[in-house]
This record gives sequence, structure tokens and C-alpha cells, in this order.
Amino acid sequence: MLLIGENIHIISKKTRAAIVERNADFIRDLALRQQQSGVDYIDLNIGPAKKQQGTMKWLIETISDIISVPLSLDTTNLYEMEEGLTLLKNKCIPIINSTSGDPERLDSMMPMAQKYNANIICLTLNNISGIPKDPEGRLEIAMQIIEKAMELEIDNHRILLDPLLLPVSVSQDQVMESLNSIRVFKEAFDPPVKTIVGLSNVSNGSPKENRSLINNVFLLLAIGCGLDSAIVNAFDTDLKHIVNVVKTRQTVSESDNLILKLHDMMAEFGDLDDIEYDKNDPEQLKLYKTAQVLLNKNIYAHNYLNI
Repeated sequence: MLLIGENIHIISKKTRAAIVERNADFIRDLALRQQQSGVDYIDLNIGPAKKQQGTMKWLIETISDIISVPLSLDTTNLYEMEEGLTLLKNKCIPIINSTSGDPERLDSMMPMAQKYNANIICLTLNNISGIPKDPEGRLEIAMQIIEKAMELEIDNHRILLDPLLLPVSVSQDQVMESLNSIRVFKEAFDPPVKTIVGLSNVSNGSPKENRSLINNVFLLLAIGCGLDSAIVNAFDTDLKHIVNVVKTRQTVSESDNLILKLHDMMAEFGDLDDIEYDKNDPEQLKLYKTAQVLLNKNIYAHNYLNI
């Protein structure tokens, strides 16, 4: 399971201020702590970067001497993206975040991935249909993406297909469609492609105190469906615990046993109703109730844990 740290993100007020002010100490500390947390990549998300040219270059130069993990470059600004990739050439295998199914986006981003030998995140949406409502629609866009990659001789293992996550608080039924899309993507291509999600999207709009739980239970279910990677909060210790339990299958509590049951249920196309757990254990109850909501078996409400 590949984890990409999301914490250098222009949407954060403190991070945005540090980038605008060129506060190298803040950025270096944030990058170093993410690496120490154990993530496999660090994402540099600068958004469109219209006002300050050279932002991606500055970020890379600021942290490159203190980190050893590779980078994911996230911007819609093609100049900033290529300037960053030029700095990384022959140093690591970066990730480009991202292209979509729009022809103009494919025509600009895929050649860049080929030129710099980069992995590339591919969002299964386009400007005609938006985000399709079902796995079949997302697969249709994915096939167009793979066709473009094949034209440029980009191997499937360098493609990370994103089924796109909508918030459970807004589009509850679509959470299950994203899980089903992961399964479809993993089965549809030979050789197989990789899959990825931006994990925090699933809990957007939910109460702050529940967001980590919602994110992490979704991640657990998605790993059971074959998910390969996720963009995550590098400092979420509960997330890392869940990933470790699934990876090692070593448990230290009854909650850990439930984690494995939920994972195996998804891997084996099982039914949540068949899982046994201790309803008197608050930790197990939170895991199970969250799984019920994400699998669309109970209606989401902000106070779903208390219902």
C-alpha cells in the first residue's frame, strides 16, 4: 500500500502563507516530519500557481537536500509542473498529479509523463460527463486514458487510476460506486494498472471529529477491493495502524480483529451483516457503524455514531 503525504497543500492557510513568504524553515519541517511518519511519497500541491512563478522549483530546491522519499507534483500549471520535473530528472521516479479524460489534458500531461519517466495519476472524469455515476462510465474514461498511454508506450504499471471520491455527507451512494470502480479497474486491464484515491475527499463536510474515522474505514474497505495507493494525512496515526494491521495481519485488540474481518469481507465479496463483533465495545461499534454508512446500509447523518 503506497501512501502519499498530502500535508504540503496550498489549501492550508499556514502552508499557503509559508509558500507565499518563502518560509523555507516551515516547509522543510513539514516535509521532514512527513518523511519520518513513513509515507512513501510527499505531494507538493501548489494548485494553479498563477501569481508566483517558480513556486514548484522553490519547493523542490527547499526540501531536496533533507528528504530521500520521491515526490508527487500536483498543479494544473504546466510550466510549473515541467520546471519541477526538470529538477527531478534522473533523481527519482516522480508522480504527476494529474490528468483527466479530457483530450487536451491527455495531450499535454501524457507526453510529459513519457518524457520524464513519471508515474501519472489519472482522474476518471471529463468535461462532457463530469464524474460518471457508475463504474462502467468511469471505466469507459479509463480505457480512453489507457489508449493514450499505449500510444506513447507508457506502461500500465505507471498509471494510477483515480475513481474519484465524493463526500459521504453529500453523495452517500457514490461511495460504494467508487469502491466498485476500484474492483473494475483492477480487473479490466492486462497488465494491470494501479489505483489511487484522495482519501480526505470522502469525509469533506463531515464533523471534524469524525473525519479521520470515516477516511480510515473507507481506506480499509478500499484496500479490500484492491486499492494500491492513497493520498493521505501523513500524521494520522490511526490510519497507519489500520494499514499495518492489514499488511501484517497481526492484532493486539478485538478492534484489530474487526479491521481484518472488514478487509476480508471486501476482498471476498462478503456481506457486512455476516460479520460478528462486540456491540458493547465502543471502538468496534464505531468501526462497524462507519462501515454501514460507507457501504450504504445505513443513512448518513452527522451524528450517525450516536444513532
